[in-house]
Amino acid sequence: MSTFNIAVLDGDGIGPEVIKQGIKVLDQVSKQFGHQFNYTYAPVGAVAIDQTGEPLPEETLALCQASDAIFFGSIGHPRFDNDPTAKVRPEQGLLKLRKELGLYANLRPVAGYAQLTHLSPLRPERMKGVDMLIVRELTGGIYFGEKGRRDNGNTAYDTCLYTRPEIVRIVKMGFEAAGNRRGKLTLVDKANVMESSRLWREVTREMAADYPDVELGFMFVDNAAMQLILNPAQFDVIVTSNMFGDILSDASSVLAGSLGLLPSSSVGAQVGMFEPIHGSWPEGAGQDRANPVATILSAAMMLDHLGLVAEGDAIRTAVNETLASGIGTEDLHPATQVGTEAMGSAIAEKVRKV
Repeated sequence: MSTFNIAVLDGDGIGPEVIKQGIKVLDQVSKQFGHQFNYTYAPVGAVAIDQTGEPLPEETLALCQASDAIFFGSIGHPRFDNDPTAKVRPEQGLLKLRKELGLYANLRPVAGYAQLTHLSPLRPERMKGVDMLIVRELTGGIYFGEKGRRDNGNTAYDTCLYTRPEIVRIVKMGFEAAGNRRGKLTLVDKANVMESSRLWREVTREMAADYPDVELGFMFVDNAAMQLILNPAQFDVIVTSNMFGDILSDASSVLAGSLGLLPSSSVGAQVGMFEPIHGSWPEGAGQDRANPVATILSAAMMLDHLGLVAEGDAIRTAVNETLASGIGTEDLHPATQVGTEAMGSAIAEKVRKV
């Protein structure tokens, strides 16, 4: 029996509700495949500020550093969003966690579901075959470069700085992901204008020789944004810088029709963190309304990362079969509407029958 120690940071709003369903499904996986998952809970975000005054208490960080993986719910509360003077904010906990754990890559899969194409803002024929992975560099670029003001505050600057090692490690992840998928990698940049993008393109071309089975393509970010709408099925793996990845992954998130369907992971030098892309939705907390699918699929990504690929596939199959049966939460406008608890139970039952 394999044993894994999981840090559970369920966070704010609907976080605890959707995490509960993710753990329900993981527990079913443990029964089916003979693993043991040990869960240790710790506060982060607004709930941690209320308890300790800090969005990421030292005890929470230490737990994360000592665990095999982090299962993360959501973060944020309107009382901080609506207070521009707040010096301590929930989101600071997430940023510190990424920095302290060296989480330099954000992975966002985006897939279309045949039974849910009516929810997408795109026509159904444009969603056919959509199955992409966006690999975003997470700790460099314009968000972390030198920034400031001069000329009495009338001139502002933000520096986009990347080093070769930063590019190599994220592009390597993109090539490896493409090699395990459909064998196509697209580097998205702005090499016709930006020197940092020219370095990205130079490094990626050099690395391509080590991955002869992967088809490499290049696309300027403005064209990539257009192609995500015109023909999203053309993409397999996209690798890109921090800011471009931030914009493109958010744009792609609406393709599937609901934020409640999309998982993500942040990985790097140490432990990986796995979380749904949706927010904390405090208005819906405690009402059994939230869609747990994104969190459950994030659990599948966590299993992949731990080397339990068959187990992750079992969860994805269970989700597909549940959605195909017409069961869903309110955001999916399903034939049979259920709440958060019932949706998690339905998926766990499908895992039991895998």
